[in-house]
Amino acid sequence: MIPAIDFSSPSRFAQMPPRSSERFARPRVAPSAGGERVRTQDARELMLRTIEPGDVAAMQRCFTRLSPEDIRRRFLHAMSELPAPMAQRLCCIDPVVETAYVLMDDSVQPAEMRGVGRIYVDETTDSAEFSVLVERDWSRLGLGALLMQRLVDDSRRRGLAELWGYVLQENRPMLDLCRELGFSQRMVPDEPGTALITLKL
Repeated sequence: MIPAIDFSSPSRFAQMPPRSSERFARPRVAPSAGGERVRTQDARELMLRTIEPGDVAAMQRCFTRLSPEDIRRRFLHAMSELPAPMAQRLCCIDPVVETAYVLMDDSVQPAEMRGVGRIYVDETTDSAEFSVLVERDWSRLGLGALLMQRLVDDSRRRGLAELWGYVLQENRPMLDLCRELGFSQRMVPDEPGTALITLKL
């Protein structure tokens, strides 16, 4: 079970649970108006909050900074752009069956989206599919682990039985992270190079 973060003292930044390899820095998290303030070891700060309809433009700008490899790992196929209708759909969620968190960089104007994590709930199977994406310049700082922890916590609050997602075999950082969080892995017979990652809740 993932340890809970203690927010009892607003002035303290709570430590994230360490990754087993101890290779990467761990962000510190503290409550803040409108979300949680996240500080990385290199002193950069982000705001972790739920996604909003007004995030469409920031999401589209974030997409333009992704490499073709990043896009393929996240969407499992090549995309040259993120169309406005798709961005609007991703930002205007149905809270009954969706949760989405974003990491916003408000040190620049307009604020930029540096990472996003979301779940889609399938009520018929009592499970949810997850996806996590962190911009390359902000990777290897523990931010993906932070997003995943929030998604796991939200899935448990919803009383779901399972959290799952498809991950390309070449995406070793995500596979390693999921393994550290207790997910199991099996190959998808009809999708060569793709693993199905599941966590029993």
